[in-house]
Amino acid sequence: MNGGHKIVARLLKAGKEYKTGDTLITALAPATVDLLSGELTLIIGPSGSGKTTLLSLFGCVIYPSFGEVWINDVNITGLSEKKLARIRLEKIGFVFQKFNLIAPLTALENVMMPLQLQGIAEKDAKQRATNALVKVGMGDRLRNLSNDLSGGQQQRVAIARALVTNPEIMLCDEPTASLDIKSVGVVMDELRGLAKQGKAVAVVTHDTRLRPFADRILYVSDGAVSDKPNEDEIVPH
Repeated sequence: MNGGHKIVARLLKAGKEYKTGDTLITALAPATVDLLSGELTLIIGPSGSGKTTLLSLFGCVIYPSFGEVWINDVNITGLSEKKLARIRLEKIGFVFQKFNLIAPLTALENVMMPLQLQGIAEKDAKQRATNALVKVGMGDRLRNLSNDLSGGQQQRVAIARALVTNPEIMLCDEPTASLDIKSVGVVMDELRGLAKQGKAVAVVTHDTRLRPFADRILYVSDGAVSDKPNEDEIVPH
């Protein structure tokens, strides 16, 4: 515990290396980082800095090359792909820059999908998906196809889809990159609201407009994670 906040995910001296021919590339140097319930953590860094690798480790999308990744009290480092997939489905919600909505489906059908993957009956899935869409202010758009929605609306549907399984962890990769300033405010207010409800929310970005929404900021540069910005990332207020 940390001031009433629970550690829900932890990297313990974890990092990632890739081998290309004879060259060893360090995508993320050994890092010890916690994600806490009730907190919105901003992960800031330029393209190629290692921030998406950091998010992918927390999201159990990749295995660490060294160190350990913990989700609650489970060390996922030695788990099978099948067990990892189950943890992703039950514990983690993902929100992406490109929304990743399925075009031929309505907003409601998109949000129902993770519940159907969990084997939940259609009637229950429909009710829970409806509730999730209402929660993000999209209750009047249940039947709309994703192509009929604005960028900000699509992103809110994507948040509802991530939210519908009631995950403890919400991981967002550049969720506001293609949005106008008004939509940025709406989406970040939603994410901050989820943190206030007790979820651990992590947002990867290079969008400095998001700083005011964060409880904590981590900076990633050249594969290293720090809670202090590099001099070139310090912007005058």
